[in-house]
Amino acid sequence: MYLHLGQDTVITTDCIVALFDIDACTVSKKTRDFLAAAQKNGEVVNVSFELPRSFVVCRKGGKTKVYISQLSTKTLLYRMENKYK
Repeated sequence: MYLHLGQDTVITTDCIVALFDIDACTVSKKTRDFLAAAQKNGEVVNVSFELPRSFVVCRKGGKTKVYISQLSTKTLLYRMENKYK
């Protein structure tokens, strides 16, 4: 199944490791360090230039990508759960 993250970005759901709310997670130093390291390694993809609300960590073929989206985690989960209903 596929998940639309916003703008023109679509990913497969089988590569998703986790969905995170930016406001709730960036309070932690470990999360900020993870995002900074991903940015430094070129693993971050900004889906939109709007205010970010979530980030999705994906891993496929041994490579990690972090997608930063303007959509909330609630919206992304709703899209995943109700795709074929």
